[in-house]
Amino acid sequence: MGELDLTASWAGISAVVVFCVAYALVISEEFHHLRKCKPVILAAGLIWAIIGFEYTRTGNQASLEPAVREYLVEYAELFLFLLAAMTYVNSMNERRVFKALRVWLINRGFSLRTLFWATGVLSFFLSALIDNLTTVLVMSGVVLAVGGNNKRFISVCSVNIVVAANAGGAFSPFGDITTLMVWQSGILAFHKFFALFIPSVVNYVVPALFLSIAVKNGAAEKQAEAVEMRMGAKRIMMLFVLTVFMAVSFHNYLHLPPFMGMVTGLACLQLFGFYLRRKETEIAANSHQHMAGDVMPYDTFREIARAEWDTLLFFFGVIMSVGGLTFLGYLGGLSQFLYVELGPTVANVLVGVMSAVVDNIPMMVVVLHMNPVMGEDQWLLVTLAAGVGGSLLSIGSAAGVAMMGQARGSYSFFSHLKWAPVIALGYGSSIWVHLLIN
Repeated sequence: MGELDLTASWAGISAVVVFCVAYALVISEEFHHLRKCKPVILAAGLIWAIIGFEYTRTGNQASLEPAVREYLVEYAELFLFLLAAMTYVNSMNERRVFKALRVWLINRGFSLRTLFWATGVLSFFLSALIDNLTTVLVMSGVVLAVGGNNKRFISVCSVNIVVAANAGGAFSPFGDITTLMVWQSGILAFHKFFALFIPSVVNYVVPALFLSIAVKNGAAEKQAEAVEMRMGAKRIMMLFVLTVFMAVSFHNYLHLPPFMGMVTGLACLQLFGFYLRRKETEIAANSHQHMAGDVMPYDTFREIARAEWDTLLFFFGVIMSVGGLTFLGYLGGLSQFLYVELGPTVANVLVGVMSAVVDNIPMMVVVLHMNPVMGEDQWLLVTLAAGVGGSLLSIGSAAGVAMMGQARGSYSFFSHLKWAPVIALGYGSSIWVHLLIN
């Protein structure tokens, strides 16, 4: 919090209005197609410009730069961690790892109901490793290929995959941005998050049981041609596992931020990429083939360029905007109301519900900036609630928004909303189980 309490001043009120307008544009992205990073980055600049003007006017400008740098460091750690993780995921995608997985599933000859459960369970566990957004992009391909013109099957499976991906991401520091932020902040140790495994399973299984009833147990007739993974695919997967191990080890044993381990792992990928590129170029030259289009030699920097830059820049806007509101003094009063007057359990459950409306990332940024005094069980609760609360609405998570883009015409805001009561039942059940066992 800054030296001045500007919550009731023109500066504070103006900053809140700017943030609300920006976030209204983020929430309505589906309708106007303005990338979500653009309004929040502008909001961050305007909020700090308002703060800078007021502090300079009153002669308190010395405290501004240290405050901005503090929030910038927070963002830089998250940015470098995610950039390394996204590069690995993009590299595995380029090496056809996920395409091979999709084809394997399609060609198993599963019934529609078996495929419903297979895609859901795989989404749950895959999300814990490669994040919920990438999981949806992988699994949606399976559902769309098998579903064909069966819009009901695609719709129900889409809801199932979104819920599973969000639930799977909640018990792993690598599965969701919210869990990653809590881990990187040093509030909870890496192994502590696995206490959320059973509540996360409950959060997925309860609505899935109801959803499965809507799937007719017919045969899936679609077949796909076999896909062979490209050279180095398995070694890149092994490097990714090693990188995750390094991130955890750097944090737990060397007491360094996790991003240091991830960036070190990215360097290992780049060195292997150098070898892979030379090898593929040599093979192409010997066979007198020109590599073009999909068969270009592997290039690490091409995969870095394919990172989700809209998402990475969105985090900058959110962290700096919420940081500005914290500096103005707003979060102190909000924290007092939520965590003292209402109590931490009610407050954390409400954070999850709000995540369905305004996305879980800004909600978790707000909670971390409030830094309320509460035990590990409550920090686990808010991590769970923010992670799975977004499943209540299709716009509440990156997974839901991505699925609406992939399965347009079959899966929409209203087709998801129809299942909101059973998803809410899963949300409530997972919180009850967490409070019971943790």
